[in-house]
Amino acid sequence: MIRIILGIIAGFIAWSIIWVGSDQVLISSLDWYRQHQEGFALAMVNNAPFEANTTILIMNLVRSVITSFMAGYLAAVIAGENRRSTLILGVMLLLVGIMVEVIAWRYLPIWYHFLFLFLLIPVTVAGGKVKRFNN
Repeated sequence: MIRIILGIIAGFIAWSIIWVGSDQVLISSLDWYRQHQEGFALAMVNNAPFEANTTILIMNLVRSVITSFMAGYLAAVIAGENRRSTLILGVMLLLVGIMVEVIAWRYLPIWYHFLFLFLLIPVTVAGGKVKRFNN
């Protein structure tokens, strides 16, 4: 049970580090991405209108899929199993994701919110399924 808890914690931390880290790499290396993200942050602070770039939203969905898959794999490796750890991690990511999407609700299109949230659990579980265990 302790390994499962550690796997969930490690997966959650890994997801957060990979998400924030990849965002910072994109901000540092792509001016158009940086301008979009700064505009988004400014709109949220000032409660102002914002028009999201569809290319960036799709990039974020791809990043989320990759990040969730990696986090699920890591959780399964540490937990020594790939059922409970990845499902619980996916649910935790979904709960945090719902909070974030609620905050950003009026600034991003509805299709993005639902796709981002919908993919969290199945992709995290799929990441764990890559690691086979002899149970």
